[in-house]
Amino acid sequence: MEPVNIGLLGLGTVGGGTVTVLTRNAAEIARRAGRGIRIAHAAARSYDADTIAGLGEIGRIGDDAFAVVDDPDVDIVVELIGGYSPARELVLQAIANGKHVVTANKALIALHGNEIFAAAQARGVTVAFEAAVAGGIPIIKALREGLAANHIDWIAGIINGTGNFILTEMRDKGRDFADVLAEAQALGYAEADPTFDVEGIDAAHKLTILGSLAFGIPLQFDKTFTEGISGIEAQDVAYAGELGYRIKHLGIARRAANGIELRVHPTLIPHRRLIANVDGVMNAVLVKGDAVGPTLYYGAGAGALPTASAVVADVVDVVRLLTTDPTNRVPHLAFQPTELADTPVLAMDDVETAYYLRLTALDRPGVMAGIAGILGEEGISIEAIQQKEPAPGETHVPLIMLTHRVRESGMNRALARIEALDAVQGETVRIRMETLAG
Repeated sequence: MEPVNIGLLGLGTVGGGTVTVLTRNAAEIARRAGRGIRIAHAAARSYDADTIAGLGEIGRIGDDAFAVVDDPDVDIVVELIGGYSPARELVLQAIANGKHVVTANKALIALHGNEIFAAAQARGVTVAFEAAVAGGIPIIKALREGLAANHIDWIAGIINGTGNFILTEMRDKGRDFADVLAEAQALGYAEADPTFDVEGIDAAHKLTILGSLAFGIPLQFDKTFTEGISGIEAQDVAYAGELGYRIKHLGIARRAANGIELRVHPTLIPHRRLIANVDGVMNAVLVKGDAVGPTLYYGAGAGALPTASAVVADVVDVVRLLTTDPTNRVPHLAFQPTELADTPVLAMDDVETAYYLRLTALDRPGVMAGIAGILGEEGISIEAIQQKEPAPGETHVPLIMLTHRVRESGMNRALARIEALDAVQGETVRIRMETLAG
């Protein structure tokens, strides 16, 4: 049988890794796919020929990406250039040309996935995107196929390695955020502009995809609440540890009684949870299904070869179904397109969670009681409270509180009242808490 021809867009880190995996493991991949797979045409504006193993086995390399998607000899287009444009235009053109698409582009899927999947459905082709979330961890396949029998209750994931590296270093070495961020940039874990990573945008792209797969709703990136880790201080990491918690930058998707929660934010979780012990640049996704219970998926969330592993796995899947009736393929978003629900995504004000609070208050009788009184009036129950020793010469002391679960709107009202007190100095540090119990 003739080999399947791949058109590859991008020869950067992931593109180069994909070339290496496809050529190095060619025989094994052909055994799994049932046919050989070759890169017939690739496009890149620039690439480092000395660092990409197998580059010489590519049929043709140019700098025109549209020439690849319009090449009649190409059966599957692999998009690895990233970003919103021209990736969107290239993918839609490939679909219009009747070509299957494999992409690692989480931003593209999160923002334009609904349009892309509708076009693919109409044209009878497949868009595969396993590498768009958590690198080499096969979480997309797990949600679409392995957990298809389950009613998914919630997902909690460490889905950005840069943020996880920073929080790990802050915890283990007591370092400040800015210091660790500079090291992450020097090591290549963080970009020169780290906004997407440390402010949670990258994780929000990925969570949008996971939430859609888990709950059968359209992709809705604009409704995903996003909060970064740039405001986390070393003292809060230390205090959390004293209380038996660790701070992780989590993406959480949860089915609530009145809608779906989609939120990315720093989160205190009990140190005994497996996911609390995922450190460095590693990723992990915890999924709770009604039949299977909690399941944990752990591995490298980025990097040339781990991400290429997911890309090539998608290529193999597409090759296997080239002769399949399009109506009998695994749906793009796990549920049949006509069965996607209009369940609302909740505003953060309507989400219930517990909280870690740190505020600075005047060290005198009655202040603590006044703060506790405000919390009680807003229906907020305190689980634990600690008063730290004041620094020499200071009249104000740090107060640390853990609360029980409460709606975010109630906490907002309480903190506004507390921060208006003359005895309270500055803004309250608020970090949400989850037990992630099975």
